[in-house]
Amino acid sequence: MNCLVDGTIPASSGLSSSSALVCCAGLVTLHANMLTLTKTELAETCARCERFIGTEGGGMDQSISFLAEEGTAKLIEFSPLRSTDVKLPTGAAFVIANSCVEMNKAATAHFNIRVMECRLATKVMAKAEGLDWENLMKLGDLQSKLGITLEDIIKIVEKVLHPEPYTREEICTFLGVSIKELCETILTQNTRDVATFQLYQRAKHVYSEAARVLAFKKVCDEAPANAIQLLGDLMNQSHVSCRDMYECSCPELDQLVDICLKSGAIGSRLTGAGWGGCAVSMVPVEKLNEFLANVQDAYYREDDRRLALLQSSLFATNPGSGAMIFTEAN
Repeated sequence: MNCLVDGTIPASSGLSSSSALVCCAGLVTLHANMLTLTKTELAETCARCERFIGTEGGGMDQSISFLAEEGTAKLIEFSPLRSTDVKLPTGAAFVIANSCVEMNKAATAHFNIRVMECRLATKVMAKAEGLDWENLMKLGDLQSKLGITLEDIIKIVEKVLHPEPYTREEICTFLGVSIKELCETILTQNTRDVATFQLYQRAKHVYSEAARVLAFKKVCDEAPANAIQLLGDLMNQSHVSCRDMYECSCPELDQLVDICLKSGAIGSRLTGAGWGGCAVSMVPVEKLNEFLANVQDAYYREDDRRLALLQSSLFATNPGSGAMIFTEAN
């Protein structure tokens, strides 16, 4: 295959550009070899592929890259992978704003440390609840195994985990394993030297974030008169949790989110892996032009590098279609 790659996504902006490239490569390879897979099979394959670079990513980006449909948001769920249409309210626009702080999650341990903290929290809570903890790796799997609601699993987080950091030794003692076993069978290569882990904060963030996702969909489905305000509140709660509980924000993102809210956004939060990249804001359509002008002045025009990147860093967007093959007409 001879391939030419082009794109308009700002580098390392947390807008799934790496996953988009992997998905594009997978789709093109299938097409060139005259093979077929379902969109779901292709999404799952591409998610597995990305882990070969050492990042313990999920499958959200790859799933939406294939399953997205124009004009509708999607609720993505796993085990098995499936998507549900979510009709966004009229009267609001979603605006992407790039903080211009680049985060290469494959080059740092930040992302994998959070994944390991969630994995360790899963195992500690599973053992505390008398389950086969060795075969449980994800917080979602633990909830499914217990067969309880998100509200009830959060109560278990509160009961079992303490807010203070866990040392490797404390985790090993609780699980009944050696440091060597912990490093070789649970931790990734770039997290084996981490001395302490925040289990309570990470687990509480993940479960509360999942609850906010379902609450967001419920508001969209029911479409009350104050839907935009309710959705904005959920987005704001999400950013606070990302900042304080998951600790994946950064000063520039927090500044940008604050500017967006002061400039007329109803809700604003980081998007993507974090530690840089973009914020997404929900803005009433009648305030959109004023919002864009205010954010330009307050965030981008104060810094020459940001200003140089402005054209590709601040834009309103709508749900679009997923990956597809365009063939030349005969």
